[in-house]
Amino acid sequence: MSIPWQRYADEHVRTVDTMTVALLFAAFLFGSEIQMPGAHRPDSVLATIALAVVSCGALFWQRTHPRAVVTVTALGAACAGALGHLLTPLVLAPVMLALLRLAVATDRGTTRIFFFATLSVVVASAVAVDPNDHPWPLTTLGPAAWLLLPVATGTTVRMRGAYLEAVQARAEYAERSREEEARHRVAEERMRIARELHDVVAHHLALANAQAGTAAHLARTHPEQVRKILTDLAGTTSSALREMKATVGVLRQPDTPDAPLTPSPGLGQLAELTDTVASTGLTVRVTTEGPPRPLTPGVDLTAYRIVQEALTNVAKHAEARAAHVRLHYGGDQLTITVTDDGTSTAPATPAPGHGFGLIGMRERAHSVGGALQAGHRLEGGFEVTTRLPLYPTAS
Repeated sequence: MSIPWQRYADEHVRTVDTMTVALLFAAFLFGSEIQMPGAHRPDSVLATIALAVVSCGALFWQRTHPRAVVTVTALGAACAGALGHLLTPLVLAPVMLALLRLAVATDRGTTRIFFFATLSVVVASAVAVDPNDHPWPLTTLGPAAWLLLPVATGTTVRMRGAYLEAVQARAEYAERSREEEARHRVAEERMRIARELHDVVAHHLALANAQAGTAAHLARTHPEQVRKILTDLAGTTSSALREMKATVGVLRQPDTPDAPLTPSPGLGQLAELTDTVASTGLTVRVTTEGPPRPLTPGVDLTAYRIVQEALTNVAKHAEARAAHVRLHYGGDQLTITVTDDGTSTAPATPAPGHGFGLIGMRERAHSVGGALQAGHRLEGGFEVTTRLPLYPTAS
């Protein structure tokens, strides 16, 4: 946040430079009148005025040509010392301002070179040509101190400006990173919701369609069995509505924080899933090898959805009468195998634009660090094999 005079200086550069030149011109002439007691006052007034005009006038280009301005003002200060003027801060003011501008606008190496060159020229002329024979501290230590002051100040200003720019750049980068991370999380959440909705809708609609078709086929010959199928059909649609509500529950409005959410399904609901699939006329057998182990929520949901999608594909495409789900708990992974005895000749690799079920299963497995393979078996039927990591769960 800039203060008023800084804003005025930024908006009226030429006015500020003109005022500065005028003040330094007056200071140079006033400083040229300062002498030690008993010292001889230089008689060349016109030469002093000319030096003041040249040194101060060069400051109009201090912002665009700082190196050239330092050179001109340094020569002006050296000539002033050679004329016998005492090198006070008033006489050195033009070259001091030029060095300050150079230190702010350039790097440290350039500033150091011009500082030592200026100091050498000014001190050499004051010592070698000084007609008043001023004491050596006034011709060496004094100019060195006064010329070092603007260099140190300008370097500090430049470093502070660089630091503030770096801080601002880091802040902007952090802000961009937060925005990109937020967009990435939103995209991931959208993909998750889309995958869940696909699995829920595809599974339940496929089962509902199969149940309705079976009921229509048996309507005349087996009315009692049709009644049971229709009851299962009502349960299938109710389950679909519940799972869809749970899936899109994360999108509910902030003014409904108490909206109930159904827990994510897992292998604990595998029996209910197989019973629902069995209502379509498909016989499903489940076997478990090895002692069952607790699964993390992500792996549990992934395992359930893969089995669900695999059984849905069997019911829709395989023309199978039976399916087998095998769960093998190994040392560090769970292997799920879903096979059927179908006769479908559908390709294991889906054609472009089709087969999103297999793509979704494979993406789910990869999302938790697992892998999935699918293809036809030599003895007939289709097989889906998934290997999911068994992460340790918190007790």
